[in-house]
Amino acid sequence: MVTAKEVSHAWTRIKPHVLRTPVLETDVFGMPLSLKLEQMQHTGSFKARGAMNSLLSMDVPKAGLVAASGGNHGAAVAWAAARLGHRARIYVPELAGEAKINLIRSLGADLIVVPGVYANALEQALAYEKDSGATQIHAFDAPGTVAGQGTVMAEWEEQGLMADTVLIAVGGGGLIGGAMAWLEGRRKLVGVEPFNAPTLTQALEHGPQTTVEVSGLAANALGAKQAGRICYDLARITNTGCVNVEDAAIAEAQHRLWSALRLVVEPAGAAALAALLSGAYRPQKGERLAVLLCGANPAVSPFGPAKLQ
Repeated sequence: MVTAKEVSHAWTRIKPHVLRTPVLETDVFGMPLSLKLEQMQHTGSFKARGAMNSLLSMDVPKAGLVAASGGNHGAAVAWAAARLGHRARIYVPELAGEAKINLIRSLGADLIVVPGVYANALEQALAYEKDSGATQIHAFDAPGTVAGQGTVMAEWEEQGLMADTVLIAVGGGGLIGGAMAWLEGRRKLVGVEPFNAPTLTQALEHGPQTTVEVSGLAANALGAKQAGRICYDLARITNTGCVNVEDAAIAEAQHRLWSALRLVVEPAGAAALAALLSGAYRPQKGERLAVLLCGANPAVSPFGPAKLQ
């Protein structure tokens, strides 16, 4: 279990390394919303927080680090490893997409692209860990990862978050898990998953060992076949649930973020907003709402490959 105290320690630990991402208050979508622009974080997603916290919390062996990822976590581990002077090998599935694959390569990691989905990449990463002695940095189900992701919510509250309800996209559950750990039930959290990847939805209905087949528009970021146990346990304790959205609604939210605010986000980054725009989540009268925009790495970069510093 991850606690608010652990998130607080993570926040102190990583502050010198991560960006304090801005908050935008807007009513351009027909309702007052607070948007946390975490897609502006290093490497284009919140994952930089969990990766950096994990590395700063451990003694890294000479063999370095290994991670499996749909793309964003791999980029985050590659970035954190480079910043701290460690070797990193990253396994990603082919569906990670050109932009994320190029980003990881640009950050200097040893990148292995494997056929299949995230689960296939994880299998190979676990084998490499066993053979090499490298330390595995799990994408979503490790205390260091979850505590690091929870610093998004700690930062947002420092910035004056007033919302009653916060909507957060869910893949394996590291981000919403960290938010649950930090908030301890002070605000309502709503997980948002595609119908094509209802990982936490199915786990809460059928049990923590439930696996699902994943596909669709956001599969390279919200493509975990099984919810993390840390997230599952916290969801049970805090009574946090999920709503599901169609791929078409996610694509529409992406387009509206661009047309209304000139914000470029990947499908996973738009999923939480899609729940509001499509009516998958219907707020009560007077309910104050916030949406976390979590990633900005679409499968194909709109500007071509570029090296991030």
